Amino acid sequence: MDVTINGETESFAAACSVADLLAARGHDTKRVVVERNGEILPREHFSQTMLCEADCLEIVHFVGGG
Repeated sequence: MDVTINGETESFAAACSVADLLAARGHDTKRVVVERNGEILPREHFSQTMLCEADCLEIVHFVGGG
């Protein structure tokens, strides 16, 4: 299954959820916003949303600073 993440295509051998993907990539789910196919995915849906062939994700990190 091919999924585009922040403009780069990645292949996955097995189905996984958005939460699985974020964990595998070392993202803190409390510090990211995920857009899936043009729509913001609510954080509470990360674990129940399974990635599908040709999904397009944008993962945006919150950055603090002053």
